[in-house]
Amino acid sequence: MPDSPSTPDLDLSFLYEIADGSNEFVVESIDMLLKQAPECLQSIDNSIKTQDWVTAAGAAHKLKPSMGFFGMLISQQLLQEVELLCKAGGEEPTEISAKFNQAKGIIENNLESLVRIKAQKEAGL
Repeated sequence: MPDSPSTPDLDLSFLYEIADGSNEFVVESIDMLLKQAPECLQSIDNSIKTQDWVTAAGAAHKLKPSMGFFGMLISQQLLQEVELLCKAGGEEPTEISAKFNQAKGIIENNLESLVRIKAQKEAGL
């Protein structure tokens, strides 16, 4: 697709398939992620810093399905690993931080791409 960004962790094929040609659905779905993802990322970040593993695992779990929906399978896998490591009691805090920071960087780049895609789709409404 010409309007898909060239990032290895963002594939909107599934979103476009279920949108069935509705730019409005695509815009609303992107908008929802643009609101939810930063809140979840901040929650995970804060929870890792305070070693609140239950909250970190819950926020990672909440964000994970959205990653699949937007074809962010690398991010989804990293969040899965963060969630499991946190559920295991946070025994590997360095590994949790490293995986989370990797996921966060990818997700934040993808959110920037999604802002541009959303603007293109809104222009077509």
